[in-house]
Amino acid sequence: MSVTDLDPADLVRPDYGGMCLDAVLPAVAAAVGSELEPQRAAQARSARARLDLPSAERVCVVLVDGLGERMLTERRGHAAFLRGHLPSARTLTVGYPSTTAASMGLFGTGCGAGLTGLAGYTVRNPATGRLANLVSWDGADDPVAWQREPTWFSSMAAGGTAVTSVGPAGFAGSGLTLAALRGARYVGAESLADRVDVTVRELARPGVVYLYWGDVDKTGHKDGWQSGAWGDALSETDRELARLARRLPPGTLLLVTADHGMVDVDSDRLVDVATTPALREGVALVAGEPRASHVHLEPGADHAAVRDRWRELLDGQAWVVDRETAVTEGWFGPVAPGVLPMIGDLVVAARGTSGVVDSRTQTPHSLLLRGMHGSLTAGEMYVPLVVVG
Repeated sequence: MSVTDLDPADLVRPDYGGMCLDAVLPAVAAAVGSELEPQRAAQARSARARLDLPSAERVCVVLVDGLGERMLTERRGHAAFLRGHLPSARTLTVGYPSTTAASMGLFGTGCGAGLTGLAGYTVRNPATGRLANLVSWDGADDPVAWQREPTWFSSMAAGGTAVTSVGPAGFAGSGLTLAALRGARYVGAESLADRVDVTVRELARPGVVYLYWGDVDKTGHKDGWQSGAWGDALSETDRELARLARRLPPGTLLLVTADHGMVDVDSDRLVDVATTPALREGVALVAGEPRASHVHLEPGADHAAVRDRWRELLDGQAWVVDRETAVTEGWFGPVAPGVLPMIGDLVVAARGTSGVVDSRTQTPHSLLLRGMHGSLTAGEMYVPLVVVG
């Protein structure tokens, strides 16, 4: 069955190689004139043309975790600085799943989850058969062996560009940092104000500085992106971005983007595999997250029967497709043989405000999150690219 048979009116396909998050760092590499090997140079020039970036000696890239394009547009009253640049902003898609690990891999390497193996919040580790958490890196293997695609930070550094990554000290040398963003010199700073100060200092010399901020996403998960608390988190972020823009050296190019959007889910529309016999039967493991699940079947299970039960029970609440369909439709981009076993026998992408949980493996806290992401809806898939300078 093709996705086109599943009423895809609200399905947003990843625009890999087009107006997509995968273009940001290659475009930056071309904008600062990094010396790259021919194939990478061609990719960089193409990305820069798509994003229409000017040349610059210094580029600052800010990634605000969880700041979807529709969220920013609807809550723009809390973001005076970003609001002023929305008329000229580009809209990008992220990849599938629309979640941090996959998007950091897409951002850092220019490759989708099908090549990076960063295919969800959790995935089944083919070596152990158990869940691996790709944010905490619990249960995952050596990050450089897990994610083998070259990063754009490494390419830029090898091409003579000074590259610095600014984020929480605890992220330095973490599994996800090494997998997706290796190659940059890491500088730890905790508050956003401190990260802004570090970024300004680092850009005293030509080069590229990447600044990460995660509190918008944290607030969205806890309170929902339509809450007052989320508006306050956006306002704080916007004020510091405005201060950053004022303090950058003349001629610096500032880019602000995000790794995914978010949906405020309805707890009554979360279906628990553990307590739903029709979903549990024949299923060995559910990986991923509530909005984007990898369903791995038991050996010998009737694949078609399990798929049809899931489709019937989740009718209108999720797209339920076979692994082959998801791969053929390009949800994950090109898929390497080593990554294929990480993708579920069934791939389930939530619609509306629904989700699929499994209380046998997910923490009680995670089941209570107000805001979630991972699926193929516009609220999750579209992110802004604000260009200043």
